[in-house]
Order: sequence, then C-alpha cells, then structure tokens
Amino acid sequence: MSGTGNPLLDRGFPVPFDRIGPGDVGPAVAEVLDSGRRRIEALGSGSGGSYDDVVGELDSLAEEVERTWSPVSHLHNVDATPEIREAYAAALPEITRFSSRLHHHEPLYRRLRDFAGSPAGRSLAGLRRRHVDRTLREFRRAGAALGPGDKRTLEDLHLELSEMGRRFEENLLEETAAYGKVIADGEVLAGLPATALERAARIAAERGEDGWLITLDMPSVQAVLRHAADRGLRREIHTAYLDRCTAGERDNRPLIARILELRRRVAELLGYPDFPDYRLETLMARSGGRVRAFLDELIDSTRPFHERDIAELEDHARSSGLGALEPWDVAWLMEKLRRERFDVDEEMLRPWFPLDEVQSGLFEIAERLFGLSVRRVDNPAVWHSDVGFFEVHDETGLHLGSFYTDWFPRETKRQGAWMDGLLAGGPAPDGGFRPHLAFMGGNFNPPTATSPALLTHREVRTLFHEFGHLLHHTASRVEVRARGGVNVAWDWVEVPSQIMENWCWEREALDLFARHHETGEPLPDAMLERLLAARRFMGGWLQMRQLSFANLDLELHRTWRGDPSVMDYAAAALRPFVPSGRFVERHILPSFAHLFAGGYASAYYSYIWSETLEADAFSRFAEEGVLNPAAGRAFRDRVLSQGDRRDPEDLFRDFMGRDPDAGALIRRNLADPGVPAVSGAAPRKNPGR
Repeated sequence: MSGTGNPLLDRGFPVPFDRIGPGDVGPAVAEVLDSGRRRIEALGSGSGGSYDDVVGELDSLAEEVERTWSPVSHLHNVDATPEIREAYAAALPEITRFSSRLHHHEPLYRRLRDFAGSPAGRSLAGLRRRHVDRTLREFRRAGAALGPGDKRTLEDLHLELSEMGRRFEENLLEETAAYGKVIADGEVLAGLPATALERAARIAAERGEDGWLITLDMPSVQAVLRHAADRGLRREIHTAYLDRCTAGERDNRPLIARILELRRRVAELLGYPDFPDYRLETLMARSGGRVRAFLDELIDSTRPFHERDIAELEDHARSSGLGALEPWDVAWLMEKLRRERFDVDEEMLRPWFPLDEVQSGLFEIAERLFGLSVRRVDNPAVWHSDVGFFEVHDETGLHLGSFYTDWFPRETKRQGAWMDGLLAGGPAPDGGFRPHLAFMGGNFNPPTATSPALLTHREVRTLFHEFGHLLHHTASRVEVRARGGVNVAWDWVEVPSQIMENWCWEREALDLFARHHETGEPLPDAMLERLLAARRFMGGWLQMRQLSFANLDLELHRTWRGDPSVMDYAAAALRPFVPSGRFVERHILPSFAHLFAGGYASAYYSYIWSETLEADAFSRFAEEGVLNPAAGRAFRDRVLSQGDRRDPEDLFRDFMGRDPDAGALIRRNLADPGVPAVSGAAPRKNPGR
C-alpha cells in the first residue's frame, strides 16, 4: 500500500511481525485512516453504481483499516511491552472514531440505502443480498439514523468505552505480573506436582530469588489450588487472585461501573430498553428475555446435580478435618475425591499428553475427518521464539490458510487461551483463493529441564477447543469476507470449538496422540476407563458455575442501576449459586475480562447455549464413527465453511437433518447412565422474543 516501508502497511502474506515496532503504529494508522476518509467521501458523493462500486468499495476500505490494525491489536495481546501498550493506547481512539464516523456518514448511508432499493440492489439474491441487508442493519445499529447531536453523543460513548476496556485489560495484565510469592521452605509446597515445582524454582532463579516463586498466572494458580496440601497457602493464592484490580491505581471496580453505565446509555440512545436487547437482537437468542428463560430452565435442570455436589464437598471437607467448606478448598477437594473415587487426577495424566504429540494427533484428526492437512513450516517473522507457524491445505493441495501457535505464559501476554482471526481470506474475484491467517495460543506449563511441555486432560480439551475456532476461520469458503469464518452469531460461534473437545474422550482419537512421553506407551485402557467414569464427576458444580457467570452477566446489564455498589450487586447475584456467603466475599468481577475487555458482554450465556447444540451435533459422529470422513466432511461443508452465509438454525438442520434435541446436554454432562434427561434445556426452534 505504501512506499514508506512501514511493515504495518505491507500487504504480503503472512504478517512481518518481526519488523513491527511501536514507532510504526502511529504513522501506519494515520496513513490508512486518511486514505479511508478520502474513500468514504468519494463513495458518499457518488450515485448509482453496481454492487462492486458501492458495497465492494465499502468492504475494501474497511478491510484496509482492519489489515493495519489487526496486527497491532494482536501484539497488544501477546507482547504488550510498555512501548506497544503506549502506541496502542494512542491509536485506539482514532480507530474507534473512524469506525463511528464511517457508520454516521449520512451521504454514505444514503448511497448504501439507495443502492439496496435500486433495481440492481433488489435483484440481488443469496449471499450478496444477505450481506447488503446485514450491512444496512449494522449501520442502523451503529446510529446511522440518529440526528447529528445524538451521533456525536454516541461517538463519545464508544470512544470512552474503548478506553475503559483498554484500561481494564492493562490493569489486569499489570496486576497479574506484579505479584510474586517467594517460598523458601519446600514443605509449604507439599502436594504440588513435580512439573509445577520445577517451574516455580526456575522462575525464582530467573528473578534472582532462592527457593520457589508462586505467581498469579494460570499454571501457577491452578497448581496451588488443586494440589497444595497447605490450606493457608491455598487461601493466600486464592485471595490474591481474586483481589487483583480491587485497590490503588489498578482498581477496576470504577471502570466496571462506568462501562455498564455507558453500555446502557448506548442501548437507550439507539432505542432499546436495555443493553442485552440491543446486543442480542442479531444473535440466535434474539433478546434478553429469551436468554432469561433459557437460563432459568437450565438452572432448574442443573439444580439437583449441583446440590448433590455441594453436599458431597461439604461432607468431605468435614471428614477431611477442614470443617466448613471454604472457596480455596473446592478445587483441592475435587482432585482429592477424583483420586479416591476413580483413581485418576489431572497430574497423573500429564505424561501421556506431551504438547507436541497432542498437536500432531489433533492435526491428524483434522486430516482424517475434514480432509485438511496441517504442516509446520519455517517462519522467522514472529514476535517470540516460542511461536510456531503452520499451513493448512485441503485435499486438492489448495493453501486454505496459515496460523501461529504460542502456548506458554509471559508477563507481556494476556491470560487464558484464545483464537484470533488475523486476516480473512476466501474465494477471490479472479477465481483464485486468498489464504486465511490466524493465531491460537494459551498459557500452558512450558517445558522443564527434565521433560517436554506436558498437558493435563483439561488443557488438551482447551487446545482442541481453540483449534475448532481456528478451523471455523480457516475452512471458510465465503466470498464476502465480512460474512465468512467466525463472523457469525455469538451464540453459534462456540459450536465448532466446543464440538472439537469431544474427540478428547474417544479411544480412536486418543490413540493418535495420547502416548507416554518417555516410553511411547498408549494411554492404558484402565486409565481411560477411569477417566471416562470421572467425566461427569462434579458436573453439577461445574455447569452451575458457568450458569452463575451467565446469570451475572445478563442481570448486570439488565437490572443494575448503580445501587447497591456493583461489587455488592454481583455478590448478591452469585449467592444463589454457591454454598455460603463466604464464596462471594471475593468474586470474579474485577478480573472478568470476558465481559469488560472482551466480546462477551450480555453474551456469556453463549458458551452453554452453544454447548447444548454441539452436544447434540456430536451424536452424529458417535453414531456414524468418531473419525468417519463422511460425517467430518459434512460438518466441514455445512458448518465450518459456511460462516454467516445462512442462519445458524439452518446450518444445524443441514448437518443433522432435524432440529436440536433438547436433552442432549443434560444427558452428556450430568445424568447418570439410565437417568432420563430433563427436557427443555436446549435452544428451541425459532427462539422468539
């Protein structure tokens, strides 16, 4: 695009991440936005024209901005040095303002409307018709029909929201990195697995400390809460983890209150009764009321299993000499009970799940099921030495896309695991195919001096989950990029990711990757049997935990109006889902990045909504063969490749030949064999308002 040599304006493939520096961000963003503004003015001042002249040009200028900004946003997630964060913070308001003014540009909106109503527009069918309709809807939902004053107000609200989200995420990153507890006495760490101890010792040595260093990244926190025999240590780490961003300069509580207020004002300005009704209008659920009914049904169905699990945990706390059950006891007791009842726990499975072997087996599953081959290729243009790079080809040899992997924690990297679609490709106007580009990564235990990176079964499922998102992005064959890949209803987007987790439980699939890292021995039958027997263990607790977060998200956005405080309101909303008031004295809200720095506001329910659909969809694989290529190819052709070409309900029916089975989730996650499922939990056909 530019002769300046700025790598952010380089339109080659893949992205030259090794050449991008903080000083490139401002000039690149300024150049691409200046060009975009000129193109908007030209488009708005024209009249008539074809689909390509109007809609195609609008898509093209938006894509130029996205191609420049996407690598910046990505680096802010994976390598957020102070310099990158400063450059990101300076450019973010300009990006937000550009998007707002594009959708508020009256001549552009008028030309788009005129084209949609013209003979050329009315004659459109299929994907192009859908894209025009949805583009107009996006303009209306962004405030295109508002008056000038309201447009200015809405722009100010969006600018402040983007800044609040950025500050929330950076506070969390800094607070997590700032904590470190040095432990000199190894007895305090009794119960921790060898991998966790070795990592804690290595981190301490890297920071010039003697002994072991416990941090607040997920591998460290989970190791302590699940395995540390020292109850005081568990309490201290649990408290530190939930106390992040609750005091001082990094206090996220005022940001949460302000974000909720701003979202409510956006919805009201656009004519919606509340933010959930605004957010959910374009999703499968359609409205906050429909989600409320969905959650209520599923909460009622889950309640007996949840109460059973609470009683068991409380009984075991007493019999173990702990007395009253405390929040920092739950994960430890679960692991203890799992070992006692099923003779299996997460740590004893690690040797059978070396990361490299799991990835290789996952890629082989993708080839057998979906006809997609994945191979590692050299790419030095990455942001860190941990990063891997892979290409995906279909059965004809067509290069569908490439992706990066980045699996280990760093202080400059966000928490959790995620997939990011960096560049959207797809069928090109000249008949060719432009490859997609994506990223998937997480925060697993890295290799140690004595072993490769070894995963728990839970982490294996996480890897498969993110790869499902990646397949959805990379297998897309939609000609209109804005309608392809993961650009679908938020409560459908988790179906391809969650369905992939099912293969982590199947012997036929496990035999492709579950091999002991020292002996090569496959996962023993007896161990798999115990793992399967434990699959529903504490299912009521775990499912109700997800429902509690979905309920909190929905009600915060529906009913909170400033009194009581947002923290007290959240505690009251969470209280019906936990054993005692001690469990809500501290809670997730100040670090709930999914809601306040991610895309899940008013849509956290989508995890369990999607799970009801994928639990049913996997039944086809269970019936036809978990590695049946015909079933896999049908899923690829009718779901993964389709993006937003059609409504999700239609894609589900195309794959399954029927509407969803309401009882599939309860049967899989909670019901003991032979126990009838409670009906009514799954999304119904044509969910209404």
